[in-house]
Amino acid sequence: MTRVMAPSRLHFGLMNVSPRVDETSRRFGGVGLMIDQPGVAVTARPAEAWQFEGMLASRAQVFAHRFLASLEFPTRPLQVLVERCPAEHTGLGVGTQLGLAVARAIAVELELPEMDAVELARRTGRGERSAIGVHGFDRGGLVVEEGKLPVDLISPLAHCILLPEDWRVAVFVPHLHTAWHGPREREVFASAETDSSIADTLHLIAFERIVPAAVAGDIDAFGDAVHQFNRIAGSPFAGAQGGVYSSREAAELIERIRRLGVAGVGQSSWGPAVFAIVKSPDRAGWLVQELKSSARGWSARESIGHRVERT
Repeated sequence: MTRVMAPSRLHFGLMNVSPRVDETSRRFGGVGLMIDQPGVAVTARPAEAWQFEGMLASRAQVFAHRFLASLEFPTRPLQVLVERCPAEHTGLGVGTQLGLAVARAIAVELELPEMDAVELARRTGRGERSAIGVHGFDRGGLVVEEGKLPVDLISPLAHCILLPEDWRVAVFVPHLHTAWHGPREREVFASAETDSSIADTLHLIAFERIVPAAVAGDIDAFGDAVHQFNRIAGSPFAGAQGGVYSSREAAELIERIRRLGVAGVGQSSWGPAVFAIVKSPDRAGWLVQELKSSARGWSARESIGHRVERT
């Protein structure tokens, strides 16, 4: 049996969503953080016939079929079980993490040659826009990617930084459904455009403020930069969303956390998940308790930045 564990992904925002202007311009690009919890766990084991069970089993089956079709040779059947997985469309990057975990579990169980996350993404159809979750699947940590040129299937990695071990992330997810996916997402992207000055500003914040603060372990500078990046990155979608965040509830919670003195607060991807990055486990625990009574309708948990130690 093979078990693959994958983290969740927080996405701070894309740097450039404008249509491509020439062959040298990069689209998308962005900054995000991998977190341990909630995470994905997938197992694969020999079976008499292909079986897909557990949470999001039908989605796992789609990813498995894409991966198997890319191999172009017969394989023996497996039982694929999704043991643990967050809900879809909450801003935690579930699609990519589940797809890569399923492909990795099948590949290992079938004793195929080792494939990195970029190769698994290519074979399962992930990384069309953002590559944060792709690069973070293997590496963990804070991920910064430049954006895609026309020749790129997956946006190349610019930086991967492990944040200080004491830092924690409080993640708040409302008990509501979001429609910011599928056809609606494609429609919004088709009409969104990033002013060149906004793209330049986001690039500067990412590379000259977020990255240096992460390397230095400066939580205040890091938090301020992440919050500003997140707000500005939401501006191309303000017309569709009614603001820089995808819901009034998310905007109100972010403002409430900022008033409590936490700098690094924002919405992950389309939301509705809201994240708050703090300097210690005690601070994270205090924040979750502080908001339990006032943030009714939201579930909250403490997580840590996902760490993959390389030797």
